[in-house]
Amino acid sequence: MDDRDIMTIEPGERGDKPCIRGLRITVYGVPGYLAAGMTPEQIAADFPDLTLQDIRACLAVAADRELELVKVLA
Repeated sequence: MDDRDIMTIEPGERGDKPCIRGLRITVYGVPGYLAAGMTPEQIAADFPDLTLQDIRACLAVAADRELELVKVLA
């Protein structure tokens, strides 16, 4: 499964940002929780619909996005 497969965009929901599997949790919010000091297990406990695989996929998508930005700016 491609990490981007977890992303869904529903017009008018969450500012049209990509969410995880249709949930109201944005793909780019998860790295923010990690940066704030939460562990993946804490995030999964706070958001029971999320799996640890979802959290890893969010990190992979964010890393891919960062690489694309670097390419554009280079």
